[in-house]
Amino acid sequence: MECWDAAVSSLSLALMVLAVAYLLRQTRTPTRYGRYVPADIRCCSARLGWLVQEVPSFLLPLMLLLLTEPDTEQPGRTRRGTGRKLLVWTFMLHYFHRGRPVPLIIVLSAAIFCSINGFLQGHHLLHCAQFKDTWLTDARLAAGFLVFVLGLTINIHSDHILRSLRKPGETVYRIPHGGMFEFVSGANFFGEIIEWCGYAVAVWSLPAFAFFFFTVCSIGPRAYQHHRDYQQRFEDYPRSRKALIPFIL
Repeated sequence: MECWDAAVSSLSLALMVLAVAYLLRQTRTPTRYGRYVPADIRCCSARLGWLVQEVPSFLLPLMLLLLTEPDTEQPGRTRRGTGRKLLVWTFMLHYFHRGRPVPLIIVLSAAIFCSINGFLQGHHLLHCAQFKDTWLTDARLAAGFLVFVLGLTINIHSDHILRSLRKPGETVYRIPHGGMFEFVSGANFFGEIIEWCGYAVAVWSLPAFAFFFFTVCSIGPRAYQHHRDYQQRFEDYPRSRKALIPFIL
């Protein structure tokens, strides 16, 4: 498959424009997800919602990975190889993680986004990006990968804490404690932002940055909304906690 440079650049810029629009929208109205879902909105189960909305981000890069044939190597540069595949698998690794019941409109919107972004990230890495032969020993790649793993660990651990707050069938809200929740109300969101920051550093490309920027704009406001909801819901909510960034915001 040939590299579509114009399409990659256009999709990346469109992603950033969409991120700003979504950020502005969320400053006015919280996304109808989780605790902000009205009782009369039809939702689907967590597993089905995850399957429909996030699996495209796993399957599309996987298909591109399997269908891509080795490229002709250029002196001093490489188009594929173990490191390139590592970055693609790093992107896909996040999407083994599941979610919670989600409104159908959110599922469909997320499925469209994940399909476009999955293609964008996979196509760019496998068919467009060119790195020097020495890039596998670059400190930036190692640092980005370690930051990604750190963020993924925080994200998974924070979601585990949230799931353990309720027994099966319960709908009550409780104050989460432990892990990064001791510092921020949106510990799971903080972890996901750290993930994609690490990915963007490792890849160091416009598409990777566009996805990181979209992540910040989409779930950053959600962390603030959760923080405000906790403060209104619980009189004894820890005053030292911030919304998203420890000790700062």
